[in-house]
Amino acid sequence: MAVTIGVPKETAEGEHRVALTPEVVKKFVALGAAVQVQSGAGEASHYRDQDFVDAGATLADSSEHIHSTADVVLRVGVPTNMQIEALKPGAVLTGFLQPYSDRARAARLAERGITSFAVELVPRISRAQSMDALSSQAAVAGYQCVLIAASHCPKFFPMLTYAAGTIRPARALVIGAGVAGLQAIATAKRLGAIVEAYDVRPETKEQIESLGAKFVDTGVSAAGTGGYARELTDEEKAQQAVKLGKAVAMADVLITTAAIPGKRAPRIISLDMIEGMKPGAVVVDMACESGGNVDGTIAGQSVTVGNALVIGPANITSRMPVHSSDMYAKNLFNLLSPFVKDGQFVPDWEDEVIAGTALTHAGEVRHAMVKKVLGL
Repeated sequence: MAVTIGVPKETAEGEHRVALTPEVVKKFVALGAAVQVQSGAGEASHYRDQDFVDAGATLADSSEHIHSTADVVLRVGVPTNMQIEALKPGAVLTGFLQPYSDRARAARLAERGITSFAVELVPRISRAQSMDALSSQAAVAGYQCVLIAASHCPKFFPMLTYAAGTIRPARALVIGAGVAGLQAIATAKRLGAIVEAYDVRPETKEQIESLGAKFVDTGVSAAGTGGYARELTDEEKAQQAVKLGKAVAMADVLITTAAIPGKRAPRIISLDMIEGMKPGAVVVDMACESGGNVDGTIAGQSVTVGNALVIGPANITSRMPVHSSDMYAKNLFNLLSPFVKDGQFVPDWEDEVIAGTALTHAGEVRHAMVKKVLGL
């Protein structure tokens, strides 16, 4: 009997994405899998039920039906406790499961015999780049941050010549040069701003400059493992603050994108820095939902701090659900499809991607770092 892949409708407030798109449903069906999609699951991301039916899926009336009957459940966000209880023992669950945030949830998935893959845990290796949902969604977020900033900035981004003279371009400063930061730099440049960028990893200087931005050098290096930055010492933070403060004061727009997986976002921009910004300055803190890079950020709100408007956009990737869903669905297909053979899902536990992405399997929490952080 063919493996049944189920796609429920997301229920989290503000979540407009769907885990599979009709295009990717076709690909799973071609591998011999049966796909069930909850009616209305694609509505918020502008995919109709008929689009899924035409791609070879069948429709289910409820989320409960999907969770209780599917062999493999593909989600965007974490399931509720009731949905976890509804999963069949031995079922496979895949999505953004926030593995470091909830000890009880991880333990319950293990207790119920659920094999769960948290896309946040996909190893950062070359072979897994096409499976890296964190990166694909970060690209959406970086792009959106600039559009949000531009829509609130009281200045033109590009230089403008008109009958009475010339208007100088806006100055944008991007903090963090990961996928989101680089996308923000590129987008701000395309809009015509003068762009500077900062990252504690010195190897990003070349990437920043390749996009036409100027690298802000504070003399602090915090190169870490897996492509992420390590936490700075107090002395390093003080040195960083002095030089970074000067760049912040000159910016019309500040966009922060720095994050450390499994930990609170690093606090990089102090209240003093924000209060030293120009009248009309706009700050967009992409890391607001994990603690924020900016003093005074409130997730989901816009607040005035000194002369600046500080914006904490919540669930930013859902602002562009067509392409964010499309990118995410392809990430899931690339992660799981190598192990769908003759209509069955048979993961290879010797495969480093499968082993590295697994949160729970065979009655236990499998990921070593998650176990350590959660005290399991």
